Amino acid sequence: MTEKEELENVQRWTAKRRVALVLTILRGETSASEAARKHGLTVAEIEDWQDKFLAGAENSLRSRPREEEAMKDE
Repeated sequence: MTEKEELENVQRWTAKRRVALVLTILRGETSASEAARKHGLTVAEIEDWQDKFLAGAENSLRSRPREEEAMKDE
């Protein structure tokens, strides 16, 4: 099953599926509002996933990554 087919049949939004959806948005394949309509989600929910994804990516690329608790405090 392809990534797109898997997203079309989502019953539970696991972290892996959330990442797949965020990546389709970052690649310009869809927009947050389009994805929200298609999957019965809110734009705010998807934007929150994007923010968390990008914060995690930024932290992982630091020479000295912050601990999870320190990231929550920010």
